[in-house]
Amino acid sequence: MAKKILCPVDGSDHAAVGLTKAVELAKFTGAHLTICAVNLAVGGARGPTINQWTDEDAATLLAKAESDARAAGATDVGTAVLLSRSAAPAIIAYAAEIDAGQIVMGTGDKRGLRRLVLGSVAAEVAGQAGCSVTVAR
Repeated sequence: MAKKILCPVDGSDHAAVGLTKAVELAKFTGAHLTICAVNLAVGGARGPTINQWTDEDAATLLAKAESDARAAGATDVGTAVLLSRSAAPAIIAYAAEIDAGQIVMGTGDKRGLRRLVLGSVAAEVAGQAGCSVTVAR
């Protein structure tokens, strides 16, 4: 059983589903739950690099997720903000860094052409992570 669970969140309803499942798993196994948010950076080639959220917005997002997790019964919870240009590689690298045994994340309902064009962070994480990945819907 995983001793450490990583759950990425972004404030979406899909991420909330993932968090609910991560909390259930953490409670069942007694694992430490780390909730992370990937603050995506854009720009930089000919202009400034701008993050998706301000530091305050990222902290607020994680505080709410941590509060929700604790309200649902998780007791061993931590948070982290990851700065990256791409979400999936950041999640995969951080999971390895903290030696997570499980990543639990939500996924959207992209289908058909939208999924082919936009891709899926959950699919990329599931295909490349060095630990177990649970994708919740």
